[in-house]
Amino acid sequence: MPAETPLRIAFLTYRGNPYSGGQGVYARHLTRALADLGHHVVVFSGQPYPDLDARVPLVRLPSFDLYNPAHPFRPARPIEIGSLGDWAELLTFATLAFPEPFAFSVRVARILRRCPTDFDVVHDNQSLGYGLLAIQRAGLPVLATVHHPIAVDLRLELARATTGRRRWLWRRWYAFVGMQRRVAPRLRRIITDSGSSADDVRADLGVPAERLHVVPVGVDPTAFAPRPGTAPVPGRIVTTASADSAMKGLPDLLDALARLRVTREAHLVVVGAMKADGPTARKIRNLGLGDAVRFISGVTEDRLVEIYNEAAVVAVPSLYEGFSLPAIEAQACGRPVVATTGGALPEVVGPDGETALLVPPGDAEALAAALLRMLGDEALGARIGAAGRARVVTKWTWRHTAERTVEHYRAVQRG
Repeated sequence: MPAETPLRIAFLTYRGNPYSGGQGVYARHLTRALADLGHHVVVFSGQPYPDLDARVPLVRLPSFDLYNPAHPFRPARPIEIGSLGDWAELLTFATLAFPEPFAFSVRVARILRRCPTDFDVVHDNQSLGYGLLAIQRAGLPVLATVHHPIAVDLRLELARATTGRRRWLWRRWYAFVGMQRRVAPRLRRIITDSGSSADDVRADLGVPAERLHVVPVGVDPTAFAPRPGTAPVPGRIVTTASADSAMKGLPDLLDALARLRVTREAHLVVVGAMKADGPTARKIRNLGLGDAVRFISGVTEDRLVEIYNEAAVVAVPSLYEGFSLPAIEAQACGRPVVATTGGALPEVVGPDGETALLVPPGDAEALAAALLRMLGDEALGARIGAAGRARVVTKWTWRHTAERTVEHYRAVQRG
């Protein structure tokens, strides 16, 4: 049987930060694995731009980059406003809503509608913007990855909000969820990272079951691996979190750390950034943990692997995860993981007591007890760390993700 023709893939990601958030990691590793399989991939991205393999061209679609920490909310000069996408971004921003998914989809639709024969398939990385429908009407097969429905983030933020004003602001910020609920069911195919996410995509986005398919994400087990020359630091807990995102459960981990330090030495390294005057900073001060918590951001992949290898235990305290790249990255490094049962985490990290220790989400006392158990039992940590790596190597690799994704590219081509 002859080999199938390599595909020409337009991969869309409205932001591709290689050092923070799963979208940039997904864009980088999946497109590299697709190139390994012989396919031609072109990435279209807004800021921050992804770090891509040399074989994968990047088409930059600049936004006004309104959330860049170096110049947040900068005013746009009239000379900079030159397209419908620019107007979409600025007018949406003026309503206090997050404008990037919509504006990016308008910008990329303007390009792809002009060249509908240049690509065999268009793969959207969770923008779910109205522009995708225009691309689909132009004759290009479109599918999208939904890592998890953003409506989950909105519900968690509303539950944490303490005033009516905060609840209103969160509803405005997440106003794009309404757009995603209208776009997702109209695309030919949706892929998501886990069975748990698939259930939520059906419930929150109304995607019919026959258009929804699970393709787990992966890890490179040769890059994320134990380093014999790097020893775990006693008492060190590592987590990867956006500091002020309710979904990531960092407040529960800080409460657990405060409990833990009553009985033993322990400290926390957070891979992520912290707002100087945000709720996380205030909580650290209130708990007296200023000398026990350190944030590291903007790290390279090599440094991230080193950070994992320096961990005595890696914590994933999320209230919800659609998958969790940090969990399988830590497991691939052979480090013992303590995770919650939020969302897809049990599906990802494996059975409690075998490949991880699992606790209920939002339960700081149970989290502290599991961390204490792992830190106090070196043999347990070694056994769970080795079993976790074995699970990752056999189940979660980017090549496997790419092969499964290509099956769906060909299916959406056939209609």
